[in-house]
Amino acid sequence: MTPALRWSAPVIVALVLLLIWQGLVRALDVPIYLVPAPTDIAHALAADWALLAQSLWFTLKITGLALAAATLIGVLLAFLFVQSRWIEASLFPYAVLLQVTPIVAIAPLIIIWIQNTTAALTFCAAIVAVFPIISNTVLGLRSVDAGLLDFFRLKRASRWQILWRLRLPSALPAFFGGLRIACGLALIGAVVAEFVAGTGGTQTGLAYQILQAGYQINIPRLFAALLLITVAGVILFALMTLLSRVVLARWHDSETHD
Repeated sequence: MTPALRWSAPVIVALVLLLIWQGLVRALDVPIYLVPAPTDIAHALAADWALLAQSLWFTLKITGLALAAATLIGVLLAFLFVQSRWIEASLFPYAVLLQVTPIVAIAPLIIIWIQNTTAALTFCAAIVAVFPIISNTVLGLRSVDAGLLDFFRLKRASRWQILWRLRLPSALPAFFGGLRIACGLALIGAVVAEFVAGTGGTQTGLAYQILQAGYQINIPRLFAALLLITVAGVILFALMTLLSRVVLARWHDSETHD
């Protein structure tokens, strides 16, 4: 598949779905407060762009900070886990707790404990995003070629040399797989934390705009905010995919073959 077709195919599908949506809403005369037509959403997006753009920037800031924190913490914990099976067996269950604990349940406590709103929202979103990075990076660091590992040990390579020259390159494909999952989870975590916090003023994300639009029965603006969240998630995923391709394209089979 050519790159042009790879990028244009989903756009064509989206345009077809929007045309069907527009046609059904107009043909069935669906009230705007139930399901607005795509043209109504586009009008709301243009009319409220200044408000929504400010909120989008705040949500993206929280998402970016959370993804950076989750990446740093996840990679460091993965490095720690692969040093010993005992360490991994002792600590990995606590990493699983981060995945299975509903962020909605603990977000109110975090927001109370951490007075700074940005820091509290970032912490909540990082909790949601960190587990895929830990899990995938540990898997990648463990998935080294046994023959190469024996060769490094035969050459009396230090633990640091084995980690830097053998385990780290082997882990990169799995790490980028985890990063692609984590970027979406960071965005979801940021939105969920904003819902719980319900902050207004300058620290207002898209979740707050969705809540306000719901209270005011401004459904086109609600859909416009949802659209911005969706587009932001797709762009983040595309950026992580592009980053993976740039890093792995010259030497790893996952990016050198279609």
